[in-house]
Amino acid sequence: MVSGIEGVGEAITGGVIARAVEPQAGEATHDEGGNCLNCGAELAGPYCHRCGQQGHVHRTLGAFFHDLLHGVLHFEGKIWRTLPLLAWRPGELTRRYIHGERARFVSPIALFLFSVFLMFAVFSVLGGPFGAPSRPEASPEAAAEIARETRQLDQSIASLQQRRETLAARHQSTVAIDAQLRVLRQQRQAIGAAESFVLVPSAAPERTSRTIDLSDAEIDTGFAWLDHAIGKARDNPSLLLYKLETNAYKFSWALIPISVPFVWLLFLHRRRYRAYRAYDHVVFVTYSIAFMSLFLVTLSLLRALWVPEAVIGLAFTFVPPIHIYRDLRGAYQLGRFSALWRTAALLAIAFLAAMIFFVLLLALGALG
Repeated sequence: MVSGIEGVGEAITGGVIARAVEPQAGEATHDEGGNCLNCGAELAGPYCHRCGQQGHVHRTLGAFFHDLLHGVLHFEGKIWRTLPLLAWRPGELTRRYIHGERARFVSPIALFLFSVFLMFAVFSVLGGPFGAPSRPEASPEAAAEIARETRQLDQSIASLQQRRETLAARHQSTVAIDAQLRVLRQQRQAIGAAESFVLVPSAAPERTSRTIDLSDAEIDTGFAWLDHAIGKARDNPSLLLYKLETNAYKFSWALIPISVPFVWLLFLHRRRYRAYRAYDHVVFVTYSIAFMSLFLVTLSLLRALWVPEAVIGLAFTFVPPIHIYRDLRGAYQLGRFSALWRTAALLAIAFLAAMIFFVLLLALGALG
């Protein structure tokens, strides 16, 4: 229930942030007269020509919720003009936005922010399009080790608690024992968290494969800071996973600067392609990532509606390359062969960018 509420909150946050960066040009407004309530300038239209504030300012509760829905979901014509083109004619959308049709469509960064926050919100509530992997079964040795450490910690905590009560009855200082109790209780909480991730061994036949315990292995990479980071990740993997999840959407914008240089290299060998500026590639990449985020949201919703995983797998396999191909042909006015080989290159680039992004998340999670 808590994760569901957090998911809805993330979606609303994404919409509000997207609205903050999305201009209101191209949307219906009231034609107001009089003076601007912000700077006092005389109004000559629905907006103040000096500070840009809207002339119509409302103070009703209904208007507040209208603004909330408007900010979260863009209940105007722009989103409904943008999404169909993004899905079926992405290249046309990219080209038209680059060439100046900014008021008709949702800007790339606004759509990107909302789609990314919506994706993580849906994932937190429904899970990803292919679900979460099942937890591995614990070996009898691991379960016995956890039980033994739990008993030892409980005995130590009980013994220290008795000593503390004795010292308190004698009106003696308990500062040292309190410090030891805090450490032991923290260790007990960590063991309890580990127990929640360990399943009782099933009655299935014993497997011949063996696991390797690296908890006591020495780490020596030659870099002290890296050894420390790896040690932290090894000692508390659940914390590392939590940091990966939270950093993934906080730093999702990093996918854009990671991807743009590779896209730029695809058009460097021909003089006629050098007319495309870095801004053009940024718009192309941002719209593409926004589509892929919304596509994953759609697959997650289909999975929640019990659509067979085979259908979801086929869509996941074929839709991205087809979309990239259509996007390249429309945005850069390419021929079929030029779009085909660049599609193959972009698929490899997407995988490479995802790996770089994942390594960045690992570094942030381990060093943070």
